[in-house]
Amino acid sequence: MAKEIAIGKRAKISEAQQNMILSVLVAAVILGVAISLTVHFIQVISFNAKVISAQDKSIADYSSVIKKTGICRAPKGNVYTNDEIDKCDPNDIRTSEIPGTLRANIIQNLASNPALNSVAKENTSVCTNSDTDKSYTYKELEKIYEDAIKSGNTEDIEAAIQLMKSCSALRIIPDALPAFRNEEALLASVDKLFKLSDWNPESLSPSNSSGTASGTKGLNAMSINLSIEAAASTTMNVLNNIERSIREFDIERATIEWGSDDTLILQAKANAYYMDTSSIKETELTIKPEGSQK
Repeated sequence: MAKEIAIGKRAKISEAQQNMILSVLVAAVILGVAISLTVHFIQVISFNAKVISAQDKSIADYSSVIKKTGICRAPKGNVYTNDEIDKCDPNDIRTSEIPGTLRANIIQNLASNPALNSVAKENTSVCTNSDTDKSYTYKELEKIYEDAIKSGNTEDIEAAIQLMKSCSALRIIPDALPAFRNEEALLASVDKLFKLSDWNPESLSPSNSSGTASGTKGLNAMSINLSIEAAASTTMNVLNNIERSIREFDIERATIEWGSDDTLILQAKANAYYMDTSSIKETELTIKPEGSQK
């Protein structure tokens, strides 16, 4: 009887130990799952925080570009809201509403620059005011532009902007440093310099060589061959007009010698310059979760 009681006690103790071990295992599993979920949630929260931070920076960068260029009026807050972007119409903005922006500086400062405006207007038929029979002044061009903005007519605004480009100091900028390679325009510029010097060349041709100008990012060189055989005074006039030209001509190599009948022969290779097209590049940023290799 005593033996049976002892066996029963051992069985109960063994069952209790099994239950305890089972409980410990279940608790360990639950704890492990809880820790894994906690780590996962922390990683998700951290990743989402990175994404939100990157989005905020992108919005701030976009807002800065829009504000500095003068495409839209300045935002009420630090960044533009969706409603402000939807209501933004560049053709409905006067330059006085966007002071200090790129657009305002171009239309107000560059377009009215007296030094640039001192160069004679080329297209007199377009740039002559029919009321005064004189070239448009900057104030007249500005009034035409402001009136077009008030009217809200897209065609009038485009015409006013084109008139501003053609008949104000802005026209000098593409003449001095074009924004793209144009051999025909280069040859036309050289031909004009020759004619101003009373020299009519038999032919004009660009050189086959071109490249990037050293030391200046985005500046490209385009070569042209110069060949002149004329009286000394005419040859010197050509050189003087090339030197005075608003467009830069850099003489890379030249030879001068006397010819027959007191003529002066000039053979030269010159470089003219043009800029790469300027644009704002949109970049992409890939945000990876911590520990991710993909």
